Amino acid sequence: MSGNSCYHCGQGIPDGTDLNVSIDGSPRAMCCLGCQAVAHSIVDSGLADYYRNRDALPGSPREAMPEELGNLLLYDHAEFQKSFVRALGEHEREASLILEGITCAACIWLNEQHLSRLPGVTGVDINYATRRARVRWDESRLKLSEILAAVAAIGYRAYPYDAARNEALARKERRSALWRVFVAGFGMMQVMMYAIPVYLAEDGDMTADIEQLMRWASFVLTVPVVFYSAAPFFRNAWRDLRLFRVGMDVPVALGVGAAFAASVWATLTAAGEVYFDSVTMFVFFLLGGRYMEMVARQKAVSVTEALAKLLPALATRLPGYPASRDAMQVVAADLRPGDVVLVKPGESIPADGVVLEGASSADEALLTGESLPVPKRPGDRLTGGAVNSESPLLMCVEQVGEETRLSAIVRLMERAATEKPRIVELADKIAARFVAALLVVAGAVAVVWWSIDPDKALWITVSVLVVTCPCALSLATPVTLTVASGALARAGLLVTRGHGIEGLARADHFVFDKTGTLTSGRMRLLETRALGALSEVQCLALAAALERSSEHPLARALVEAAGAPQAAVVVDRNVPGSGVVGEWQGRELRIGRPEWVAAVHSEPMLPAGVELLQQNDTAIALADESGWLAVFRIGDELRPEAADLVAELKAAGCAVSLLTGDAPPVAQRVAAQLGIDDVRAGVSPQGKHEFVRHLQGLGRTVAMVGDGVNDAPVLAQAHVSVAMGGGAALARTQADFVLLSENLDHLREGLQIARRTLRIVRQNLVWSFVYNFVALPLAMFGFITPWMAGIGMSGSSLLVVLNSLRLQRAEARWKVSTC
Repeated sequence: MSGNSCYHCGQGIPDGTDLNVSIDGSPRAMCCLGCQAVAHSIVDSGLADYYRNRDALPGSPREAMPEELGNLLLYDHAEFQKSFVRALGEHEREASLILEGITCAACIWLNEQHLSRLPGVTGVDINYATRRARVRWDESRLKLSEILAAVAAIGYRAYPYDAARNEALARKERRSALWRVFVAGFGMMQVMMYAIPVYLAEDGDMTADIEQLMRWASFVLTVPVVFYSAAPFFRNAWRDLRLFRVGMDVPVALGVGAAFAASVWATLTAAGEVYFDSVTMFVFFLLGGRYMEMVARQKAVSVTEALAKLLPALATRLPGYPASRDAMQVVAADLRPGDVVLVKPGESIPADGVVLEGASSADEALLTGESLPVPKRPGDRLTGGAVNSESPLLMCVEQVGEETRLSAIVRLMERAATEKPRIVELADKIAARFVAALLVVAGAVAVVWWSIDPDKALWITVSVLVVTCPCALSLATPVTLTVASGALARAGLLVTRGHGIEGLARADHFVFDKTGTLTSGRMRLLETRALGALSEVQCLALAAALERSSEHPLARALVEAAGAPQAAVVVDRNVPGSGVVGEWQGRELRIGRPEWVAAVHSEPMLPAGVELLQQNDTAIALADESGWLAVFRIGDELRPEAADLVAELKAAGCAVSLLTGDAPPVAQRVAAQLGIDDVRAGVSPQGKHEFVRHLQGLGRTVAMVGDGVNDAPVLAQAHVSVAMGGGAALARTQADFVLLSENLDHLREGLQIARRTLRIVRQNLVWSFVYNFVALPLAMFGFITPWMAGIGMSGSSLLVVLNSLRLQRAEARWKVSTC
């Protein structure tokens, strides 16, 4: 080897190698043709900033080209792509990939910039926390294999997303961090064994040569702590300084480095104080705090990963159904809409579909937060990823792969993870300025104490640098929001935007859509009133028999209410927009609009029927040639938990409005049942949008809850928005939250968690500021030693993390706190 290292990968350059690439106007040595080619690719793409921004070296090109990429053409096959690529348009495709080799934010920047400049790539989003990438491209202009090759060309590795591979990466990160904590902890304990006798010894108890021997032993034990455990602090600090900014690790690196250097000098010269015990203790406590933060972050992210692993790998298909029930095992990714699948008890449902045969229940806890199994009967919908709990079910597949509801949920969660809330950005800005001010103060303290007592100048300066490092301030908000996102997901309220939690916690005016939000959106028979000789039960049986072949929501409500068996009625014809004509016991029978039904006998409606028709619900009549038989009142069903939600919001001082496009009488009736005073009925989508803007103009923080396509504009306008999980896809994409379970009790729980989250963020911020402003003067006046500073700084960070983790253990309290 020549002794020099490669500018691209950092490996040694073999003797006799003379390869260079001009970067920033200077020739940079390369170790091989592979690194030279990669560096040329980066520079030629105009991405030389990568070399200025990176804080870690990539894998070498030899390692960057995995075996799988040796057959890149495989990735262009439609059959191979079906498990991780979905169609967005005629030619546009989106692939879910996982990137290896990501070590810092600069790596994210480089990959996004490099891929976005490829002709045909229409979008790139990379999540630093999960290492997942979503790449959209025009397949008529670019092949997927070319995208993967472009990633490999700059020294990274891209694979189709695999939850197991992603979990392995997270495990590797935890293992590496744990080793650093272990080495620091082991070193700390051993160093303290040598430091304590020195502290306890009286004058004359310990000879100079013994004390010097203990110093050398402490030095040997501290070296791996500084150069291995603390290496990330120095690396990150160097990155920040090269970018002319001061991050959290700059004062840490300065403190550790200065204390260690001074101790080494004191050991070499056998004069002065040593701080090996303080250095090891400080590094151990700080790494311990960061390890816990990483575990909490990965635990929150694991909710997404757990969802991604819900779909089974195999499915049991019945290709000859219904003529044959012979089953065959197939890969779940091979299923197509229309396939009939057998789901045995205990198995996961492989795709979205509908029950054909069987009666069972499905465990949808991870998907909706609903803890109880949901009964499933023929005609009920099944969601891929849920678990069949009781009996075998035959289902017809409707959506597969990226089109399933589960895939949509995962995409929304990833979008939330890629966004940084405003409150986090603000904390980062404050922390950055605090660090800059801290460095100035530390410099002034060093100068002052050097003039007063040079022997104390170093350790007091180190104490100032360490004790006031704003790590707790930096952790206060992001850790809390990360933990809260996981808790909300488990409660069935999916966070899809980074700022959503803060907005929900601050909302003081809640605006609800009616149909599908406060009501179930399903028509239900509310009342039957017999008008002739037949009983209500007999009339309902006749009505259900007439409507049994109809798919109209009103007809389904009658059939569901009647149950089986039904009367022996011969259906004659269906008159669109009017009703159905049939024959029963030799008489013509009609059901439908009252005015159309009346034509069969020409009698006026009876008073009892008129009373029902005036109750602002949908009413249909049943009659035969002899006269009226019955009137049925059918309406939308209020969600049982809606009244409690509205009552608690009002009790907490929040304003509540009902905003609907329905007719005023219907809206007024629903509002009266729920106790809502502010009702706006017959409102167009544009009217809803203007109403919310008006409220915002009055200074209100508006939360909008809706479900339909027409709610999408107003959901986007509100400060924070909640879409029902069963609503329109467009509404879900515009909302900040998706209520997967459609249970408004879970929205109440979500409100509780959001407000607890904001309180914990405030507690963490107050603690961080109080700690720093109390610790700083104490350190400046010499009342805090470096080891005390290490404990104080690490303890403050740990306290912030532990305080945030309380959200995971919090019991759901249904009382919404004061607005």
